Amino acid sequence: MEKKDFRVVWNWYSREDVQKALLEVAKDREVVVVYKDLSFGKRPDILQYPSDILQSVAEGAVAFHGSVERWCQPMNLNPGMIKEQLDELRIGWDILIDPDVPDFEIGKIVTKIFVKALRDHNVKNIFVKFTGGKGFHIAIPFESLPKKVNFQETSKLYPNLYHKILEYLKFYVKDELREKLLELDNPINLARRVNKNVSEILEENEIDPFKIVSIDLFGSRHLFRLPYSLNEKTYLVSLPIDWKKIDEFEKEMANPNEVKVKRKFLVLEKELKERDASNLVIEALDWFSKQKIEIKEVAKEIPEVKPKRKIVKIPEKYFPPCIKKILNGLNDGRKRSIFILVTFLRNMGWSNEEIEKKIYEWNSKNKPPLRENWIRTQLRWHFRQERNLLPPNCDNPTFYKDFGVCEPDEICSENGKIVIKNPMNYAFKLLKIRPKRRKKRKRKKKKS
Repeated sequence: MEKKDFRVVWNWYSREDVQKALLEVAKDREVVVVYKDLSFGKRPDILQYPSDILQSVAEGAVAFHGSVERWCQPMNLNPGMIKEQLDELRIGWDILIDPDVPDFEIGKIVTKIFVKALRDHNVKNIFVKFTGGKGFHIAIPFESLPKKVNFQETSKLYPNLYHKILEYLKFYVKDELREKLLELDNPINLARRVNKNVSEILEENEIDPFKIVSIDLFGSRHLFRLPYSLNEKTYLVSLPIDWKKIDEFEKEMANPNEVKVKRKFLVLEKELKERDASNLVIEALDWFSKQKIEIKEVAKEIPEVKPKRKIVKIPEKYFPPCIKKILNGLNDGRKRSIFILVTFLRNMGWSNEEIEKKIYEWNSKNKPPLRENWIRTQLRWHFRQERNLLPPNCDNPTFYKDFGVCEPDEICSENGKIVIKNPMNYAFKLLKIRPKRRKKRKRKKKKS
């Protein structure tokens, strides 16, 4: 981090009002730091004291991200925990709506429409904040939800209930959102605003607002940028704002030199009424029961782990095309590839020493190379895991295809259909094929 940037970060987090606001919202949450290079700090972690904030900044932290879920003991969280274990630790969860759109004006429209939808359902405790980047977060605190739903503790109904509520809200706002977007601009220009072709935002010859704006569904241990954290890319403040004044808001208002800490986010004032989202929950469940919607499982923030298997080291010649291409060095996707490579190599029977050597050899081919300190941190984390994590599946949209290393060959597919679900399967499939081929050759020799 440059000295000028560090001074901005240090001055901001040295403010007592900023420290107080961060610690207030961090209560009962897992909190993870984010560095300038966009890498994350250790997990799990928490913020308890002002000194925790300043110590993290001194070590290079720019931003603080917290969990949507609230936990009784956040430090007891571990990778690979099953739902029942997470349910025991979880004491609540907030509804966070995170519209993903690169256009600031469209982001304002989406935010206003979702706020209106919540008010239509008599929700009073509505929080909005600028992310410090391109858009806004809309949120409802856990205290607004009913304590129980269908005789079950609401704290144990995450993420399923959250997904149903969000799907219902998307249905509720869809037509109005379409109208408001067309009032803003024509379909051609709307597509340009979000870097897409017109055909990509149409459905049955009319625009689909959710092909212009993406509303993500979160899984367990999802993190969001905390209010009054700086944005690690822009150094603007993730600033809570009055939802009535969204139209007046401009990004410059989030300059840390101009910001005053006034408004809370996901922290209820005493005079605000609790359980005001009960009607929203009832309407969402009633609507959902009449729909034929399949809620897909969202990939967990921390991948599932499998027990270690004692296998003989599998050499590189059996690796799939995507792994070989990654090992040639990358311009994009380098940080995600660290996770891919380490998890893949561990499942190929490579020792920690062999993996470390290979990772540094690979990093020397990257343009530019990743910081060695960051690589060491990642390797230490992986090597501490008692069980092997799996590499991401081939169809995971944020990995292989996203940075251009997915090049299926004849092993990956059969009759034009992709049959390899995970890079690990490729090596094991190839190892099964090769012995069969050797046996056939031996039979031919005997016959001759």
